[in-house]
Parts: sequence; C-alpha cells; structure tokens
Amino acid sequence: MEAFSDGVLAIIITIMVLEFKVPEDHDWGALVELGPKILSYIFSFVYVGIYWNNHHHLLHMVRNMSGRLMWLNLLLLFWLSLVPFTTAWMGESHFAGTPTALYGIILMLAAFAYWLLQRAIIKQHTSDSAFVMAVGRDIKGKISPFLYLIAILTAYVSPWISGFFFVLVAVIWFVPDKRIEHALRSR
Repeated sequence: MEAFSDGVLAIIITIMVLEFKVPEDHDWGALVELGPKILSYIFSFVYVGIYWNNHHHLLHMVRNMSGRLMWLNLLLLFWLSLVPFTTAWMGESHFAGTPTALYGIILMLAAFAYWLLQRAIIKQHTSDSAFVMAVGRDIKGKISPFLYLIAILTAYVSPWISGFFFVLVAVIWFVPDKRIEHALRSR
C-alpha cells in the first residue's frame, strides 16, 4: 500500500508541473506573469509533500493490512488526486474566490480522509499503546479543519487572507508527526 501511495503522490506532483506552459517571451517578465501559477504550484507541492511524509510515518504503524485500510487509503488518494486540478484553476484565475475555496474544500476533505485512515490504524492498537496515547492528543488534526474552514470562507474576501490560513496549516504539519516517530521508536 505504501509503494502504491508513493507512486500516486509522485504522479500528482508530476501532473501539477506539467500544467506549466513555457512562456513565449524570453525575459524575466514572462515568469512574472506566471507568478500566480507558480505560487499555487508551490502551495500544492508543499501540501502533497507534507501528506507524503506524514502518510509514510502513519503507515509504519499498520499492524494488519485490511480491505478497510486499503479503501480508506484510496479515499485519501482520491482527494489528493484532485489537487492538480484545483491548483491549476486557482493559478489560472489568479486566486479568484471560487477556485481558492474549492482548493480549501479539497484539502479539508483530504484531511478528513487522513483522519479516517489514522482512526482505522489506531483501532489496531491497544488503548495504552504509545501510538494511541500520542495520537489521542491530536491537536494538529483538530485545529486543521477549523483553519481550512476559515480559508474557504475568506477566499471570497481576500486570497491573501485565505492563503495565510493555507500556509498556517502547512506550517503546522510541515515537520513530520513527532508523536508517531516516538511511538515507532518505542515499539
């Protein structure tokens, strides 16, 4: 499941970069015109990288592979596979309200799918395991949907405000989940 997921995430990143068209002009100004597309790509590249990193750590906590886990993993990959579309639309539209809000909705649904996958893996462990105890205080997971909701709602007010909340969630998750790393070491 991990190798399949890694492949899908690599394809998602590849699709995003293929959205770039080479400018016809041959000066730096041509790249300035691509600014919104480049910025939306950077957002999404970082997000996909964060999911890849945290997903990698999470899958190391799987004790028994099951059909349920495989389907929950596919649900996560489904939402992440929509990131290239929303990334392109957001960049093309120069962060217009609806594309930016949809970007946030997709990220929030991916976060929900990640949470479902995490819950299913938690059920494979005893309630006193280091993994369950560490993840049980899931402050990142509890605050992220709230921040995504703010980003979605503010997308129609200002793309800068919305972008701030996207960046804030990314910063929160940028460092791999130390709780899971600690639980892996204590196995």
